[in-house]
Amino acid sequence: GLTLKPKSLFSCVMRRIFRPHPVYGYGFVPNLKARVPGDDGSYLVRTNARGFRSNFEFELRKPPGTFRILLFGDSFTAADGVRNEDRYSDVLGSLVPGVETLNFAMPGTGTDQQYLIFREEAAGFEYDLIVVAVLVENIRRIVARYRPFHGEDGERGYFAKPYFSLGADGTLDLGGTPVPPEPLSFEQLPEAERVHIDVGGRFAGLRKIANALGARDIIQKMTRYQPVPEYDDASDPAWRLMKAILGRFIAESHSPVLLFPLPLHQHIEETAPADGYQARFAELHDPARVIVHDPLTHLQARGPAERRALRHAHDIHPTPAGHRVIAESLAAGVRPFLRLPVADSRGAS
Repeated sequence: GLTLKPKSLFSCVMRRIFRPHPVYGYGFVPNLKARVPGDDGSYLVRTNARGFRSNFEFELRKPPGTFRILLFGDSFTAADGVRNEDRYSDVLGSLVPGVETLNFAMPGTGTDQQYLIFREEAAGFEYDLIVVAVLVENIRRIVARYRPFHGEDGERGYFAKPYFSLGADGTLDLGGTPVPPEPLSFEQLPEAERVHIDVGGRFAGLRKIANALGARDIIQKMTRYQPVPEYDDASDPAWRLMKAILGRFIAESHSPVLLFPLPLHQHIEETAPADGYQARFAELHDPARVIVHDPLTHLQARGPAERRALRHAHDIHPTPAGHRVIAESLAAGVRPFLRLPVADSRGAS
């Protein structure tokens, strides 16, 4: 096994536990066993031969009598900070017997990269349901072409990522591939490209001041700070792009699709309103094909202290308790599909 120093899987461990991929950017090193320090002590990260976090191998054909889910997402689903067996994808199997979940999530990715992972790695699997867990912050990631990281020496660098452009006729054009395997310094980025860096939200300076004062949550609640204003307008270019990417996901699926918008902690702890993203995802709900299952009500059905305990003390990712609650909500969304007759749900070979 390998012991790593950083707390975030996406930060400065890119070279150690990830390998470059020319289409979706990077994936886990296959057959990895690494111990990563986190808020609650170190935790073990294991990957299978296909290069995804899992304690078991992914087989193309599902076991007889199994309802198989293909799950896509980012670090909230992969999931940073907890062991494989504590993730909501793994807990789901104990809540809904007969369900097998293949977790294709990849930390640090946007919904655009997750669609590419589906296309490149998962479309050939046999499955009954696709769940796309969209951390609502992903609406910023899909318009970015570079994501920052900090090296072990503290130096800041930038990894290029693939991206889609939305044409006037609604078509999606893929750019940025093949993805360069090496990071760039800020000076190496062409000036015209610097506007495409994911800076992590608005008002970075104010966030730093609020964090230093220890008053971030209070200030956000007083100001009704909205971390993802891109959802407030149905015509916002970022939402139109997100809608098109999810539309591609849905169109290429051989099964129903469950969209699972994961709220930020500001929404869960009610320091920011959630009505914007809820309204936008509602546009995609189509009972015959697409179910939007929002876990926010389930997450909010707890007192303030318990809600705060759903995320780590110094890390916004869910704790094992948080994953348990997310799994309970997802179980409620999945159970109705188990009563549906399953047609031939094999992907393209």
